[in-house]
Amino acid sequence: MNTKKSNSNKLAGAGMLSAIVASLCCITPVLALISGASGAASAFSWMEPFRPYLIGLTILVLGFAWYQKQKPGTAEEIQCDCEEDEKPSFWQSKMFLGIVTAFAILMLAFPYYSSVFYPNNKNEVTIVNQSDIQTLNLRIEGMTCDACDSHIAHAALEVDGVIDATADYKTGKAVVKFDKSKTVADKIIKSIDATGYKVVKQIPDN
Repeated sequence: MNTKKSNSNKLAGAGMLSAIVASLCCITPVLALISGASGAASAFSWMEPFRPYLIGLTILVLGFAWYQKQKPGTAEEIQCDCEEDEKPSFWQSKMFLGIVTAFAILMLAFPYYSSVFYPNNKNEVTIVNQSDIQTLNLRIEGMTCDACDSHIAHAALEVDGVIDATADYKTGKAVVKFDKSKTVADKIIKSIDATGYKVVKQIPDN
């Protein structure tokens, strides 16, 4: 029975690890913002293509761990348990496996709620002349999820004179509205590039 419990613990650990790895590309931008290491935001964006496989691996591993935990023991295992006559530790309990499973779900769902970690830093801009307002359309490499969108918008809004900024990882584009009397496009692009994501093209505003 000890072998069975040990296997369940190993599977739980493997499931938790694969869930964390699956979400690294989305967790990193938030950690970079919190730590102030903004340039590391896109460090794990290369892992995005592997995310579906890692999610599948997490589900399979944790599913098998639960199967191992729930299936009836053999007569030999039951007899062994009776002979040991000791209460299983917390690390071998269903509660621990439940906590690991809940943690894995939170990690896998991280891209869908990551934006809550970004402060609202929209600038209060006094517009003197409406003709000074320009729109900057950019194509950006490295965005893989909503966390990337929030990180890029946050970086653009850090520049004085930027009125609004949005990014969309699905299209690989960002749109920034700014007051040209207070800042210039190059300064905004530099702020975005500093995150580790790369502005590869400035798209003309049609």
